[in-house]
Amino acid sequence: MGRTLSKLKDLATRAGKWLGLGSAAPAPPRATSAVVADRFDTMAWQEMYDQAEPLRELAEDLNEQYDHTTDLLRDVFLCAYKVAPQVRGRQEMAPSRLVNHQVITATITSPEFEELHRETAGDPYAAAMAVLAQAAALRRILEQSRQASEAAQQEKAAEESAEEAARTVVEALQRATQAAGDDGTVPTAEANAVGQAISQAEEGEQEAQQAAERARQALAAAAPATRTAVRAALAQAADAAREEQALMRAWGVEPGQLERMSFEERAALAERLRGGRLGRFFELIGRFRQMAFGERARRVEHAPGELVGVTLGDDLTRVVPSELAQLGTPALRAVFVAKFAEARLMMYDSRGEAPTGQGAIIVCVDCSFSMAVPGSGSADGTTAEAWAKACALALLDQARQAKRDFVGILFSSREQVSVHSFPASRPVPIDQVIDFAEDFFGGGTDFETPLSTAVDVLETEFNEEGRPRGDIVFITDGECGVSEEWMRRWHEAKHQLGYRTFGIAVGNSPATAPGSVLDSLCDNLRNLQDLTDPRAVADIFRLI
Repeated sequence: MGRTLSKLKDLATRAGKWLGLGSAAPAPPRATSAVVADRFDTMAWQEMYDQAEPLRELAEDLNEQYDHTTDLLRDVFLCAYKVAPQVRGRQEMAPSRLVNHQVITATITSPEFEELHRETAGDPYAAAMAVLAQAAALRRILEQSRQASEAAQQEKAAEESAEEAARTVVEALQRATQAAGDDGTVPTAEANAVGQAISQAEEGEQEAQQAAERARQALAAAAPATRTAVRAALAQAADAAREEQALMRAWGVEPGQLERMSFEERAALAERLRGGRLGRFFELIGRFRQMAFGERARRVEHAPGELVGVTLGDDLTRVVPSELAQLGTPALRAVFVAKFAEARLMMYDSRGEAPTGQGAIIVCVDCSFSMAVPGSGSADGTTAEAWAKACALALLDQARQAKRDFVGILFSSREQVSVHSFPASRPVPIDQVIDFAEDFFGGGTDFETPLSTAVDVLETEFNEEGRPRGDIVFITDGECGVSEEWMRRWHEAKHQLGYRTFGIAVGNSPATAPGSVLDSLCDNLRNLQDLTDPRAVADIFRLI
């Protein structure tokens, strides 16, 4: 027996929505990335992923325990890297990536994100380091969200089952139509198949709805812990990013230099700076450089300086207006010329500081054992070595700004001397700067060898380049005698080359007493007590 066509029409009406779902073209796949990205963003991620072995190792480690974690790392990277990251709506996401979407949503809406984003936006290396800094938190989040992830997978499976059931309804109705007789009757088997397919589709739809609700509840349950972990991770990552940026600035590493480095090179540089002898004193190095920059800005170069009165002379650039007015009267022009010839023109008198050095800046740093001992008045454990080398690095900047050669001479006992040259005509490689800062002997103290080396440098420069008037800065915490013959040669060289010597005695030392060796050697000598304050030698950066 068959059902009449009218009953089949009723059955088809009941299956109406399944006909639309089952016969429609397949819906475009939903997004697997929570952050909207163009091809340039994708290229930046892929390039950094290929370069950064720690990033790949983290992805492999997480993928062994959790699903779709490479997509999560990519989203975290893009959040940090993109200048204005945009997060897709939840409905746009594939169910299997809803945990990732929740993590990224919590990231974007966290107050700590702005602090991190200021350090990482547009910098793929910094964005990759931010991902690595959040690795432990991401692992905790994924573990806490495991139930939500399983519920999301079930939602995906239920959706796929419902879509398959809808296609089954369409196929069953097509078979029923083909089996219908001329009088409109349909065989019972085909009609029953349609009804069964509709029932399965309804059950599939209900199961999909229930799975979606379970996934929503599981995600909601995990959300508070996710937000807490994300905020803590962002704060930690922001601190790490700020510290590394401060580290690079303190050591004078320019952003352009960093951009030309690969991930491996930049990470190795940061590790070397952080873990070296002066790694924990980078703030002191930064303060020295900032102080020196400020003093250079205050210094008057090639300018009349502060007006202090009126004097007589022949400098036409400073003649007072009343004298210049004589040029407008033909009868007084001869008077003006006569005054000019006799240097009796009234002109403004000025006072200002101007540097006199033209030759190299040479810094001699004592690297004896006692220089590495923390100062007694230093709460943060600053050593005389750290202070001296921070001062030397600031003087290196001074030399570069003035286009003067710089030579760092590290010394200890008589045979322990190393010379680090930085010609003004060549760029300063950061690895050579680090070598200079990290070199240390730990022996005794000898003055003659480093100072003789400094004189040799200035003499060579004078003979080859014709530049006199170099500057020597001598930093030590010790005392040392010199021979009369050596002292005689020292004064002869000083008279010939015209260099100046600035002495800085660190700590409570009688080395600065009148008549001491340092007092005899130096034109400008001072004693340093506070190892945390660069301002004690601020005037040197105006005079050199």
